[in-house]
Order: sequence, then structure tokens, then C-alpha cells
Amino acid sequence: MPASKKLRHARAVADVTTGTIFASVEIAAPPERVFEALTKAEDVVKWWGSEDTYRTTEWSMPLTAGAPWKASGTGADGAPFSVEGEIVEVDAPRKLVWTWRPAWDGGNTTTITYRLEPIEGGTRIVMRHDGFGDRTESCRSHGEGWERVLGWLGVHAPLAPSSRYFFFRLVPPRPTFPADMTPAEGKAMGEHATYLRGHAVVGTVIAAGPVADPKGPWGLGVLEVASEAEVAALTEADPVIRSGLGFRYEVLPMMSAITR
Repeated sequence: MPASKKLRHARAVADVTTGTIFASVEIAAPPERVFEALTKAEDVVKWWGSEDTYRTTEWSMPLTAGAPWKASGTGADGAPFSVEGEIVEVDAPRKLVWTWRPAWDGGNTTTITYRLEPIEGGTRIVMRHDGFGDRTESCRSHGEGWERVLGWLGVHAPLAPSSRYFFFRLVPPRPTFPADMTPAEGKAMGEHATYLRGHAVVGTVIAAGPVADPKGPWGLGVLEVASEAEVAALTEADPVIRSGLGFRYEVLPMMSAITR
């Protein structure tokens, strides 16, 4: 993120005259990742809550219009709580509309709309919470709560890019390589090895090395990154590709990965 760009912290305003809450926050992560953090159980239970307020411990949100969703947890005093509703509209990762029916609010149902907008350095979430009517105290307290919740979202570690694994294959210019490697190719391969070692140090490259294929050797690697765009940036910047000597990458996403 450019140093000149300062993301705005969470803000929420409760308009008790219309029974509507408006809130926003800017997150240093792409919309796809922010949408995951807002909806996936493994993310939500990590960031939604704090030791001195309450902690969300269970979350179920099928991203299908008409499907029920539910969350539960415990307050700082140990008392349980729950909230549920239905999914109204899903347009991932741009929009999510869902109803909100907390057990502590007299069974009243309101509607929440998330809109995710890509901005320089990340994502802006604009949230609208409608339907409080003349229940001014509930509207006001929910407004305070949403500012706190979006603040947790904005600073918590789960918004680090979600890891994905990719298999890559470095294909040399000809099947007889490296038996007839030229000096220029040898230099490029040396720079390539140094480049991958650097990415191994920071954890992007999980494993890499040549494969003794009877049909001709080639390079194998496994990457742990956030997106295909990051894979493309990494492979395109590899000195062996930039050399223009006929090397090329083949990259495939891994459906799952067992790691040590």
C-alpha cells in the first residue's frame, strides 16, 4: 500500500429519526479477501469479539439467497447469546444483504447491507442497517456496536491474505537441457535459483528443484500465495523468464494441500 494512502478507520452513525445505521471502514486487503473474512466461519470466529465484551464462537452463513444463517457466542460475563436471520442477496465479493434477528432484541428483524468497493490500498466497506423504526435505543446501541465490530475487522490478523497453494513447472527450452546448457542459460539459471531461494526465505516458495524426468528434466515448485495474480507477478519477474531464452512456466492451482 502506498505510504501516501491512509485508510479510514471504522465509523458508524445511527440516524434514530429514520431507524437506520450507516457505517464504513477501509481495509488493507482486496475485496475477495474481505468478503471471506465477513462470511467464512473460520475467519469470523477469530476476529468478531474481544475478551472485555463478547466473543463469537460459532458462525454458519451459507451464501445462497433464502438460506438461514446463525451465529452464537458468549459475553464477557459468560452469558450465551445468539443471532440469526436469512440471506437476501449475494453478489460476491461486491454485495451481501441479510436479515438480522438477535435473541436479545425482542425478536425484531432488521436488514443489513454490505457493499464492498475496491479502493487504492484495499477495500471500502459501506454498511447500511435498516428497519429499527421508532426503536431509537436499539438503533443507537447497534450503531455503537457496528463501529466496534468494523474496527475489529479492520485491525485483526485474519485479513492477511488467505493462503492458496499453486504447483508450478518450469519448462526449459529443449528436452536435452541441461546437458547442453549454454553459458547464458547457466547464468540465467543461477539467477533463477537465487531468486527462488529469496522467496523461500519469506515463505512464498514452499519447495522447488529440478525433476529427473526420463523425457527431459524440468523444474518443479510449490507456491503459497494469496491469488493467481501474485503467482503471475512472481513468475514473470523470475530472471530466467526475463532472460528471453525460451524458458516458460506452467502453473496450476492445487485443490488442497497437506503440509508439515
